[in-house]
Amino acid sequence: MFDIDKWQEILGTMQKNKLRTFLTAFGVFWGIFMLVLLLGAGKGLENGVYNRFGDGAKNSLYLYGGKTALANRGLAPGREITLTNEDLKAIDRQIADLNMLAPRNRIMGEYTINYKKQNGSFQVFGAEPDFLDLNGERAFRGRLLNSFDEKERRKVVVIGEQAATVLFAGEEPVGKYVNIRGIYFKVVGTFKVRGNNGSRREERAYIPFTTLQATFNQPNQVQMMALVAQNGVPATEMEARLRKLLAQRHKFSEDDDMALGIENTETEYLKVLGLFSGIRLFVWIVGIGTLIAGVVGVSNIMMIIVKERTREIGVRKALGATPFSIVSLILQESVVITAFSGYLGLLTGTGILAILEYLMASSGQEAPFFANPEVDPGVAVAATVVLVLSGALAGLMPALKAANIKPIEALRAD
Repeated sequence: MFDIDKWQEILGTMQKNKLRTFLTAFGVFWGIFMLVLLLGAGKGLENGVYNRFGDGAKNSLYLYGGKTALANRGLAPGREITLTNEDLKAIDRQIADLNMLAPRNRIMGEYTINYKKQNGSFQVFGAEPDFLDLNGERAFRGRLLNSFDEKERRKVVVIGEQAATVLFAGEEPVGKYVNIRGIYFKVVGTFKVRGNNGSRREERAYIPFTTLQATFNQPNQVQMMALVAQNGVPATEMEARLRKLLAQRHKFSEDDDMALGIENTETEYLKVLGLFSGIRLFVWIVGIGTLIAGVVGVSNIMMIIVKERTREIGVRKALGATPFSIVSLILQESVVITAFSGYLGLLTGTGILAILEYLMASSGQEAPFFANPEVDPGVAVAATVVLVLSGALAGLMPALKAANIKPIEALRAD
């Protein structure tokens, strides 16, 4: 039941000891404030690192030929391993649990792409549509490559937004023709890339894989292929099966790590997940430790308050005050100080994170390895509940001590 007299008494006690109340409240405020900031900063760092992976598949393999380092089947080391269209067909046919397989070739060197009087030196790749999808290129204007471009060996091209800015200088690029090594290609779209050195990758151009093989004299050569396993299938397991199959086809040892180049994005992704699990644990330990220090400060202050008010408590009990009323008075004062200051720290911390996020968004600049600092709403609610319980716990021992004071001894206290 709401007791206005008790609330007036609590507020009067706080006003009487303003400095002490402020310092006590500040300890709790600082604890929850630092917890929120640490959690927000940790989440921002986590988001920033995950953004570096871009929109590409997180369980993909990128495979390319290398040079043998071990002798095998009477063949000397130092052989170049060149992947072919037949390897693509064999992998598609014999590797189970394969969700996506897409090759990519490159016209060697950086070649100038011309549009009217504008030109720029950009890398030109030939790729199947699936490669752009799993590699993280996303359509910005027009469209990306499709299966009809691939089947019909169309002379079409999609270019990154950075390349489009250089070549077209504000003019709409879709539908225009550009010159690549003396051959004209129709621009059907532009793309953007999020994270993972995205602006640099937007200085590329992609034409259909079959078109590049037929037009630029790479008829049976596959420089790189990207693969994605089905959900639930570890990419590492897929990697082992690929190495075994290609070792048989190209007669190199399965133990020869130099014969094939394999980039496993899943391995790197899992390492990052493990790293941030450790960071989150560290943040919670530091934040909760700081919060506990503030709560202990509240408990100590409440003990001092009980000692100062021993005579008053004795008078109350002599006049018939129950132990429950004494305990509830001390607990209520403790909860008020803890909950109010803690909630203020929670609001201040989330406010600073919101301002920081707004400033980053309005500037239009992406900070390296840092993006969208935020606090989970569930964590905020849990922190509020913990604050109330902590306030009650901080005042429990002093309250029980006050309840056990004997009136005759209290009246004799100095």
